[in-house]
Amino acid sequence: MPVTVGKVVEGTVTGITNFGAFIELSEGKSGLVHISEISDDYVKKVTDYLKKDQKVKVKILSVSNDGKISLSIRQAKPKTNNPIEIDWDKNDEKQKSMSFEDKLSKFLKDSNEKQDMIKMREGRRNLGQRCRGRSVDL
Repeated sequence: MPVTVGKVVEGTVTGITNFGAFIELSEGKSGLVHISEISDDYVKKVTDYLKKDQKVKVKILSVSNDGKISLSIRQAKPKTNNPIEIDWDKNDEKQKSMSFEDKLSKFLKDSNEKQDMIKMREGRRNLGQRCRGRSVDL
């Protein structure tokens, strides 16, 4: 089966490096999944997500003129815009005894913590972009 850009195929992890993983495809061809294409989450260590000889689905991103194949695991996953279903019947006993105001307060606290984490993550990302190529006074 020929390697076609945009197609999702199955492959086997043959090697792991600090910048990604090599995947063997059909017909003895192999490609590289860059560390940024392994997961939607931040990947610090490739070995936290992949193991040698593991079967994975990959999307073929590109094939260069010299035959190098660029792959993505995260783009091979189907996109879903469906909201997460919450099973309201599985509330624990503590939540059942909480008042509406207590539940609202807990929700706001959790929401603020998540917003702070997002802002911190984006701040680090923006700082990294500003630091590339020029000096920054801190």
